[in-house]
Amino acid sequence: MDQHRPHNPNSSYRRHRSEDKRERGDGWRNPNENKHLKPNHHQHQSGATPEQKPLSCPSLSTRRELYERDFPLYKQPVEVGCFSLDAERRFFNDSRQMRYFVEPDRNPNFDLRDGYKGRYVKRDDSVREKLDHILRWIVANRSKLDSSATTASSRALDVDFVTWRGHLTKLLTTPYETREGWLLAVTRFSGTLYISEVETEAAQRERDNRTERHEEMMYWGYKFEQYTCADNPDSLPDPSGVVNTNEAFCTVVQTRLADHRLLFSGEVDCRDKDPDAPAPPACYVELKTSAEICTPKQRSNLHRFKLLKWWAQSFLPGVPRVVAGFRDHEGVVVSMETFHISKISHLIKNEYNCWKPTVCMNFCSDFMSFVKHMATEDNPSVVYLFSWEPRRDVTFSIHRDSQYSFLPHWYVKEMTSGGDSHHQS
Repeated sequence: MDQHRPHNPNSSYRRHRSEDKRERGDGWRNPNENKHLKPNHHQHQSGATPEQKPLSCPSLSTRRELYERDFPLYKQPVEVGCFSLDAERRFFNDSRQMRYFVEPDRNPNFDLRDGYKGRYVKRDDSVREKLDHILRWIVANRSKLDSSATTASSRALDVDFVTWRGHLTKLLTTPYETREGWLLAVTRFSGTLYISEVETEAAQRERDNRTERHEEMMYWGYKFEQYTCADNPDSLPDPSGVVNTNEAFCTVVQTRLADHRLLFSGEVDCRDKDPDAPAPPACYVELKTSAEICTPKQRSNLHRFKLLKWWAQSFLPGVPRVVAGFRDHEGVVVSMETFHISKISHLIKNEYNCWKPTVCMNFCSDFMSFVKHMATEDNPSVVYLFSWEPRRDVTFSIHRDSQYSFLPHWYVKEMTSGGDSHHQS
């Protein structure tokens, strides 16, 4: 049984430190220290001279048993800002895209297919946005993040890592992932490590070869949001409108995992419309759809697989609940269920060989320690590309002035100029 559940009902975060105080986790291997580990010959530097030989480098294990330690310190996430993306994917440093949750009936019979053919504007997901929207927020909110009080440099951010919540979700679920690998590009710039995902060849193939059924089912999740979200606290949802997936409201939160100070952003579906609801992020609601559950086996599969990703996605930014609509094969929502993030570990405790929140968080923490020690050169044109495939260790390669570079010139210029800016383009 995983004992990470809090005693404080308003918080799902443990504040005790692991007894294991070592900076390196148990999963961190150095080939010079372990004769049974094969050297990684994938590490290279783009543009290296031909006579340079491939270097062997340390790797990070993803074996679950190595991360069954005490739950690491994870501070209650604090929202430091937000931003919106409009129907044309333009950035705004405000909450104009915020929506408000309207509780539906327990058996709502929402038709998720409605509007797919004629009232759907789909975002071009072949456009790789990298960290650009978060970086625009940082530039527009420098005064909230400057670390001049704690460091010698007035231009450095007072955080160790900047990334998207979705990238962290992938790290949390890695010890239990059996199908999809990942590539994460890391650049150290002015003392902060930026993490941006690179699309794998397998993910690109999957995107290029989606069936029409798959495309429509992706729409269903957005349509469910339209049925349950209103544009202001006093209005009702309008399911007759256009579903435009360019639009988004994103929270920006700061927190700390063990010794790692994090700044990350993630899209938020809606918030509680009650004026007495707690302050963000505790008022936010995550919306999900899933196939209806008709058998104990289907319920067990929900607990063992989907709840892992739902938990990780919401636990990270401090979103307290997931509201799920269960749909039939024709895309009609036939029932609703609310999952409280702080109770999910109790929900899964009787599942055989199930996932453990402590394994997820300890792996993420150890990965960050690994990155800190490997990605040492402070240079916006240098990328450390961390790679992982199921049942393998995490390895990395080094690239200079390559296709993997992701920090835009405008951001580097703004952050080294020392002046305030409100870059919008």
